[in-house]
Amino acid sequence: MLRPQPEPWECWHVEGGRVLSGSYWPVARGQLLLAALPGHARAGPGTLIMAAGVQDFNRTEFDRLNEIKGHLEIALLEKHFLQEELRKLREETNAEMLRQELDRERQRRMELEQKIQEVLKPRAEEQTAQQPPKGQAQANNGADRRSQGLCARVQKWFSERFGEYVEDFRFQPEESAVETEEPLSARRLTENMRRLKRGAKPVTSFVKNLSALSDWYSVYTSAIAFTVYMNAVWHGWAIPMFLFLAILRLSLNYLIARGWRIQWSIVPEVSEAVEPPKEDLTVSEKFQLVLDVAQKAQNLFGKMADILEKIKNLFMWVQPEITQKLYVALWAAFLASCFLPYRLVGLAVGLYAGIKFFLIDFIFKRCPRLRAKYDTPYIIWKSLPTDPQLKERSSAGVSRRLQTASSRSYVSSAPAGLSKDEDTGRFHGTKKGNFHEIFNLTENERPLAVCENGWRCCLINRDRKMPTDYIRNGVLYVTENYLCFESSKSGSSKRNKVIKLVDITDIQKYKVLSVLPGTGMGIAVSTPSTQKPLVFGAMAHRDEAFETILSQYTKITAAAASGSDS
Repeated sequence: MLRPQPEPWECWHVEGGRVLSGSYWPVARGQLLLAALPGHARAGPGTLIMAAGVQDFNRTEFDRLNEIKGHLEIALLEKHFLQEELRKLREETNAEMLRQELDRERQRRMELEQKIQEVLKPRAEEQTAQQPPKGQAQANNGADRRSQGLCARVQKWFSERFGEYVEDFRFQPEESAVETEEPLSARRLTENMRRLKRGAKPVTSFVKNLSALSDWYSVYTSAIAFTVYMNAVWHGWAIPMFLFLAILRLSLNYLIARGWRIQWSIVPEVSEAVEPPKEDLTVSEKFQLVLDVAQKAQNLFGKMADILEKIKNLFMWVQPEITQKLYVALWAAFLASCFLPYRLVGLAVGLYAGIKFFLIDFIFKRCPRLRAKYDTPYIIWKSLPTDPQLKERSSAGVSRRLQTASSRSYVSSAPAGLSKDEDTGRFHGTKKGNFHEIFNLTENERPLAVCENGWRCCLINRDRKMPTDYIRNGVLYVTENYLCFESSKSGSSKRNKVIKLVDITDIQKYKVLSVLPGTGMGIAVSTPSTQKPLVFGAMAHRDEAFETILSQYTKITAAAASGSDS
């Protein structure tokens, strides 16, 4: 495509005091070409001014072009970022996947419609084939309309009268609601503990009142209750009496709820100090709180499990001599209920329950020996075993049988002339005969009877820097004069530790981690040869070991002090 040529501009040019006439042509952006008209000479120094103006104009145009170029680059970058955001949004929304699922559902719907049409088509053909003639059809239609009108009225009346009840009996699928579990929180834990204590308070107070009534805590109250109960049972008013007591309790609760101050309790209630809830608990306090709750839950679950296991073992003939008594008592109760009148049976049961609750239990509680001999329900309940007790009995029986079998085999294989004392001494000698060789001690240095097998622990030597020498697992022994630690690594006698009890400067119970509650499970022993105390940690029987070491240490130091004084 041909562009139109620009027309020149007629102008005058002054150069060197001379006026020249000519024309300017626009050659390029910011540039002008001056063509002198024929017959005119070129200008002199005046052209420099015009050239400088042209250069300034070119420079400003170049700056504008750079600015526009920068704006274009920024616009391109923003476009690129917006495209990336759009792509991420598309990936997150999964529009394509939703479209594909929608197309699949549409295709399934079309297939189902085709199947329904295929099923309904033969039925429509059968109905058209079975249609009667027109006259008969009209008569039938009239009868059908009358019958349909009557049926509609009956159905409408029935739905108005009994529709609501029919809807109540309609079966619906049960919705299983998934309960969300709350995360573990120290504040929530303390609140639940207090709620449980407050909720169980009425039950515990009722049990305390019954126990106080049976123990004759208040002589006048127990005597009046015994007289009223026996009189009610004798006249057959036991059930009305219990119902009246329930109504009386509800009436008193109503008055208490209204603001009345009524206390109906044999045992005076002791108000417990309520600790204010702490807002921020430390790690050790939270840990101690969890331990306390776990201990209470363990004891509670243990008691419940013992009760249930005893009842199960009672009915499963685990101890036949105990279950036989229950068997005979049930047969006697069954025969009495069959042949005796209910009034007489109720009178006998009521009188026995009152005498046992108010008199027999009181005597048995005051005389434990008498209870252990003649209180049959108490004896049966105490003698019933739990499942752990049954396992212990079975394991003890198996171990006794193994011991008798091994003793018999050893006696049969022992050489003639070897006495029983020599036999046991030889076994003890082979078991602990190399003790003095392990620790390079004299033969008379043997572990004390308390720690014959030692205490499992780990030695923490904080003077060492290497991890292998910092902590060592092993066994701790106490002899008459030494504290011996045997490393668990075989063949490493250099890792064993022998400490003279006389050289010990200080011995204390030690807690390895300060965040843990309690006094810990370690013993710290200070000696002159170590800068920091040696710690024997992770000891399951820490208190026993501490008492043994401390008693032997005091014994040795007292003997050394008395010898030096003499």
